[in-house]
Parts: sequence; structure tokens; C-alpha cells
Amino acid sequence: MFTLAHLSDPHLGPLPRVKFRELFSKRIMGYANWHVRRRGRHDMACLAGLTRDLLDQKPDHIACTGDLAVIGLDAEFTPARAFLEKLGDPKHVSVVPGNHDSYVRGTADHPQLHWSEYMTGDGERVEGDPHFPYVRRRGKIGIVGISTAVPTGFHSAQGRIGKEQAEAVTALLRQLGEEGLFRVVLIHHPPSGTGDIFRRLTDARRIKRSVLRAGAELILHGHTHKAERTTLLGLDGPVHAVGVPSASAGPEDRTGPGAYNLYRIGGEPGAWRCEMITRGFAHGETGIAERQRLLLIDPEAVHLAPPPGLAL
Repeated sequence: MFTLAHLSDPHLGPLPRVKFRELFSKRIMGYANWHVRRRGRHDMACLAGLTRDLLDQKPDHIACTGDLAVIGLDAEFTPARAFLEKLGDPKHVSVVPGNHDSYVRGTADHPQLHWSEYMTGDGERVEGDPHFPYVRRRGKIGIVGISTAVPTGFHSAQGRIGKEQAEAVTALLRQLGEEGLFRVVLIHHPPSGTGDIFRRLTDARRIKRSVLRAGAELILHGHTHKAERTTLLGLDGPVHAVGVPSASAGPEDRTGPGAYNLYRIGGEPGAWRCEMITRGFAHGETGIAERQRLLLIDPEAVHLAPPPGLAL
């Protein structure tokens, strides 16, 4: 069995000291939002506890689907790099950026500058800008990292894949499928959409088309700060798309207490088995514990745990 851990949206605080000139952009809204609403919701002590618990599970690999930063300040990316190093070395941790990591144009390339080793595919040069999508092979697992992080205007947290990246994703998924690997897609924005037009993946149809044409076994995302599960129509049947709450959310967070998922993956092509275990906080409880155990993929009964909706 291969164990893959997934966490997302830690939004690392506290914010570093901000220079006045750095607020002449949409950052001024994010800065105000942090101090009015977000600062009390993203608890670094809770994040530290959740991270320790995750590492205690000794997963074979860790996936982080973005939003390490808050408002994309220059000074946010070095601490974010330190956080990734606590999770593990680049060979054992895979990252894709979120919209907060590319918050404004001036620092939109900082994830690549500071975290490139964590977003580099097998056999690619670490120096220079990482290429998306990237692919990593770990045992029977094929990991495809997609970037949806693009700078946007005021009031927008939208993401975009782009035609060129989507075509490459289709080719990679097809290739990994031919190799007989369990294909895991990492993406920040949920491919099945959100209820908020200003937070959606604007070209979600591209990833849906890629999965329909080439197939995949699992899609992991963040962005909504919610534990959620939907499915996309894949080449060989439904493909689970799973989101997790913010890793720094406390037990009283109204969107969802902080949590992460473990995926225990085994089997072989046509007979994969994937069990999902959720660990984290529960409302009103300060301890971290197992909260859910679910058989997502069963070689004998693929639909044993039907998700709430199918995204077409």
C-alpha cells in the first residue's frame, strides 16, 4: 500500500511588516480582510499540531495544493519555504500554487523562485521556472501537478489552466494510464466549480475534458476551505475530486475545522483500491483524531461510497 497525505491552504501567518507602497494594489483589501476576519481563523498553533500529526502517520508522499501565502508579499515566501521543508524534502513533497501565492503580478513568480524543487517533475531541471504540468512517478503512483494560479483583479480569486497546459495534462494522463499507474492530479481550484463566480476556475471545462479523454483515478484540490467530494466523468468511469479544509483552521472555524486526508492506495490497473482517512479537528474539540474512514475505490464495488454530485 502507498500512503499519500494531502493538506491545503495553510495561509501562513502572522503577516510580515508591510511597506506602505506594497498596499497600492488589491493587497490593501487582503490586508484589511486578514486583520478583520482571517487572522482569527488561521491559527498557527493548530497548523503546527496538524502538521505534527500528519508526519506521525509517516506517509510515503505529501501533497500540498497551494495558498501558503496570504497577500503575496515578498517576505511571505521564505517562511513558506521553511514550512515546506518541515513537511519533508522535495522528493517526498509535491506542491502546486494557489491564487494567494500569485496574488499580484509583482510577486506572481515567487512560488517558482522559492519553491521550485517542490514543483519540478522527474528529470526536469530544478533551476529556472518549473514547467506545468509536471509529473512525478512514485512507485505505482503517477502525480500530475497543475497550476491554476494567476494574478487577478479586485474581488477575484479565480483561477485558470489555459489551453496549452490542458493539452499537456491530457497527454500526461494518457501516458501514465498506459504505464499502468494510479494517476493523482493536484490542482488548487476545484475542477467541479464553486458557487461563487468570483472564486471559480474559469476554464474548468478543460480539466473535465482532459479527464474524460484520458482518465484519472483521483483529483485533489483546496481553495474552498471545505471538506468536499464530487466526481468528474472519466474515460473509465467516475473520478473522485476531493477537497480539504484549510490546514490552519481551528476547531471553531465556521467553514470547517482544520484537517488533512490520507489515501492508502493499492491494487493494479482495473482493480485499484483507495481508502481515504480524514484526520483533524472537530467542532468544539481541541484534539486531533481520525474523523472519517471511507473506501473511495473498491475493485469489487467501485460505487461503494457514492459522492454527492457528478460534475460534467
